[in-house]
Amino acid sequence: MFKQIPFILFFLFGLSNSSNAQQGIAHEIGVIAGPVELRSDYGQRNNIGNNFSNSGFGIGIVHFLNFSYNQRTFSEDTYFKEHFKVRSEISYSKSNLEHQGIYVEKEPNSLAAQQLKGMYGTTQLINFGMQLEYNFIDIHDFEKVTGSFGPFISFGGQISGYKTEVNSTLGTLGTVAATFPKYLTPSAGRIYGFSSEKGTALSLVSSLGTRYKLTPMADLMIDMRFQYFNTDWIDGLNPNRKIYTENKTNDWLLWLNVGYIYYLDN
Repeated sequence: MFKQIPFILFFLFGLSNSSNAQQGIAHEIGVIAGPVELRSDYGQRNNIGNNFSNSGFGIGIVHFLNFSYNQRTFSEDTYFKEHFKVRSEISYSKSNLEHQGIYVEKEPNSLAAQQLKGMYGTTQLINFGMQLEYNFIDIHDFEKVTGSFGPFISFGGQISGYKTEVNSTLGTLGTVAATFPKYLTPSAGRIYGFSSEKGTALSLVSSLGTRYKLTPMADLMIDMRFQYFNTDWIDGLNPNRKIYTENKTNDWLLWLNVGYIYYLDN
């Protein structure tokens, strides 16, 4: 999937311009970037320090279809045109992962704590997909006033190519000396509860944020994204759920991003 980025960019942004130019649909394009927290099987659940340490950075390109822009049909604006946009994007993120929290801090000199502390990994993600965005105020009202805010919420889906690597400072994972026992048990078709691999996953995505009208043709945007994957192998760890029942959910992430959006002249 990592080799298909040029095709994805063409599909998301190239075809939409030619297919919609005669329909009065405006196009907006921009860049987004910000910190990513991958909530995974690394470390103590709901531990703030663990969440911050298992973080990374993401960057992306976004494209919006704006249905309210067509001045020829301004008098025929509907509720959908004034409140909804279609958002397409492609993004990349990388997260560094390690175990933090009580399990490595309570008895730091024990073999179990040393095995967990020695385990580390990285996850890279390429995402592309679409969201339907709902704007809480009329889009035209927001666009008319420089300095105004336009809050929104969105929901959609993405397909992701992931590449994850799992290692240990103690030696080769899979050996008794270097591996915490729960990760030596076969899990979900793998010979261990860990795996360095490449794969493809689907995810549900929801965002909450706002735009700020910077100029008549440009906005600043900030939003918080929640992304839930259909697999628990995004981070490379997935202890056998039949045995280790604390492993209840698939991997998911939070992404706080800031973006710059430019309105293309239709």
